[in-house]
Amino acid sequence: MKLVTFTDATGAAPRVGVADDGTGEVRDVSELLPAGAGVLEVIEDWSTLGPVLAERAPSLAARPLDSVRLLAPIPRPRRNVFCVGKNYRAHVAEFGRSGYDRPDRSEDLPEHPVVFSKATTAVTGPFDDVLAHAGVTSELDYEAELAVIIGRGGRGISREAAFEHVWGYTIVDDVTARDLQRRHSQWLLGKSLDTHCPMGPYAVSADEIADVSALQVESSVNGEPRQSAPVKDLIFDIPELVATISAGITLEPGDVIATGTPAGVGIGFDPPRFLAPGDVVEISVTGLGRQRSRIV
Repeated sequence: MKLVTFTDATGAAPRVGVADDGTGEVRDVSELLPAGAGVLEVIEDWSTLGPVLAERAPSLAARPLDSVRLLAPIPRPRRNVFCVGKNYRAHVAEFGRSGYDRPDRSEDLPEHPVVFSKATTAVTGPFDDVLAHAGVTSELDYEAELAVIIGRGGRGISREAAFEHVWGYTIVDDVTARDLQRRHSQWLLGKSLDTHCPMGPYAVSADEIADVSALQVESSVNGEPRQSAPVKDLIFDIPELVATISAGITLEPGDVIATGTPAGVGIGFDPPRFLAPGDVVEISVTGLGRQRSRIV
């Protein structure tokens, strides 16, 4: 099932919808949910609400997807987005060559997952503008990523049980201010500027994805292909990430884990190709849709 959060031209409060990207339609299912429930609450109570939506949503009136404004499926996560750096081999190499890594110019593969976070206020919609933040950064970059959405929380989750805790998947652009990332020798500030986490368009339940490792992560800038790699190329796979993060941190329903980006980011070029106002970044993941962001 593909869940969305949307508003319409009237500027009404956000609604929850079930989308069909094949027909380009969305059905407003808010009336089937408890008052005030959003996608996060649906995921949290999926064992009850999932069957209700599966049974009753098809009978509701449909409207064109392009007639509504899609927000991030989880517009404001309860806490920071978990992110993983240096998780594709070719990206580790390009990052090391760029001089933006610590230690400088290291192309060694990490021995353990490199985990950081993005502030919740960075989250924005899949077709919203991304702020260039002139005066704060001059080295803006893109990172296409598959993101995991946790369904059943827990601590000390084993690799073997990891997928039992995964509700589904979405797309994240881990927009990065590279100069801030390098200057502060840590990644929170460089990763967390407002609007620097486009998410969506859909939150897709895991039952729709037969083999997550076969999904292809791709990006383009102004129509030029930049990134393309299958999820099977991850250095640390999804079970390893869930096990590592949950070893001492309790994961909660609705938590989002961005799994890392393939090679082809702006700092991978010589000279680097940073984003500028007017540029358009498009990101897609097989079965999860496509997002499109303009830098302003």
